[in-house]
Amino acid sequence: MEIKSSHLKFVITGLLLGMLMAAMDNTIVATAMGTIVSDLGGLDKFIWVTAAYMITVMAGMPIFGKLSDMFGRKRFFLFGLIVFLIGSALCGIAQTMVQLSLFRALQGIGGGALMPIAFTIVFDIFPPEKRGKMTGLFGAVFGLASVLGPLLGAYITDYLSWHWVFYVNVPIGIVSFALITAFYKESTKHHKQVIDWTGAITLVISVISLMFALELGGHEYAWKSWQILSLFASFAVFFVIFFFTELKAKEPILPFWLFKRRLFAASQILAFLYGCSFIILTVYIPIFVQAVYGGSATNAGFILTPMMLGSVLGSSIGGIFQSKTSFRNLMFISFIAFFVGMLFLANMSPSTPHALLILYMGIAGFGVGFSFSLLPMASIHNLEPQYRGTANSTNTFLRSLGMTIGIAVFGSIQNNIFADKMKEAMKSIQQHLAGQGEQAGGNPLAKIDNVNQIFQPEYRSKIPSFILDKIIHAMSDSITHTFLFALIPIVMTLIFIFLMGNARSVDSNKSKEKVS
Repeated sequence: MEIKSSHLKFVITGLLLGMLMAAMDNTIVATAMGTIVSDLGGLDKFIWVTAAYMITVMAGMPIFGKLSDMFGRKRFFLFGLIVFLIGSALCGIAQTMVQLSLFRALQGIGGGALMPIAFTIVFDIFPPEKRGKMTGLFGAVFGLASVLGPLLGAYITDYLSWHWVFYVNVPIGIVSFALITAFYKESTKHHKQVIDWTGAITLVISVISLMFALELGGHEYAWKSWQILSLFASFAVFFVIFFFTELKAKEPILPFWLFKRRLFAASQILAFLYGCSFIILTVYIPIFVQAVYGGSATNAGFILTPMMLGSVLGSSIGGIFQSKTSFRNLMFISFIAFFVGMLFLANMSPSTPHALLILYMGIAGFGVGFSFSLLPMASIHNLEPQYRGTANSTNTFLRSLGMTIGIAVFGSIQNNIFADKMKEAMKSIQQHLAGQGEQAGGNPLAKIDNVNQIFQPEYRSKIPSFILDKIIHAMSDSITHTFLFALIPIVMTLIFIFLMGNARSVDSNKSKEKVS
């Protein structure tokens, strides 16, 4: 499609702003949740604020990807922007946790359209030899959002108010909307097709059921409770219906024949596995810094910067070199860096110097960064234009699903390990106190109302050092052991990296694509 070269920079800026806004939203809100709960109340309902957004984002991605293939990218990208901005403005004026959760769901509908369509537009408007650099840039933004969100959320909450965590989206979104409206001219012809409503509805219900099960299991309800088992059963039933519907649909939401392409299938599974393992770094590294090192919330946010810089560098290098060597070779480099970085992090202790933590995070972030630019490109490689939106949205969908499952699974592992370590710690403390005999100051354990006090410097200083040391080691061991478990999906990626074959961004054996 023809876009004036002078207009390209404005189109790219608009796409980057829209994608950054949507990708960063969940992490920026997570940082402000403590303040939001103290203001609005509803501690028992705060989980729905995150769940509502993630559910609608994930359910919408494959649907909007397909619709953009059928009716055009521009209209659905702009639709996503409008819905996201309306949801953001409403979130900022929410008066209750229930209202906030509903408005977050609306926000998520918009977010589900923005991220996958932005990548697809880049593929549409750039020739093969330039796509690598551009997707490297876009992948870097995705990595940036993963770690910049908590930092920005902490700053806005501390110096403005939690309302601005949502309001900040409005000016960014307006600029993105104006740039895309004015400078993106879509000339590709789209033919009206039959919408697979049965597939769309069953997909949404199955995803919602799975998300609720993972979000509520082990928190609101026991994993073996009838509520959680019913949700898993609902997911299984509707997914089976969705699967058979897609096999027979004339224009399926997700064409399963795409998975017969080895590169496409490998890219989707890799996105899922990378999402599973990478998310725990962004969640538990700040906790490690705050609870083990005794840093402030701001320090915990800033400590993610090395990982951010590493992921940006990895994404950029992956984008630049994907036309020079195969996706497989570059993803193998990604695997090595990610594995080594996670292995180093899994062997940390309370005595590990900050400098080494920064180095380990940079290595892991560098490895993950490759996936942000390479996997979307590999998903779309050699696909006809009418399937690119579907392919890209599937890749983003599976990475998000991996992140959700990763949080649920590894969060449960960390909680269980921490509970076991705390039992050992309390037993050791009791034995120590018994050996010391009656103390004039009374029982030091009485000074601890809640283990969460180790996150708060003013309470941390009041805990006796020998007790604090035991709690710190329990927390440290629970996090590093969880990182060890996270090596399992990382090792699994090696299988699918080899399955990617020798394809690269520009295939010299094929005629150059015509970019009209």
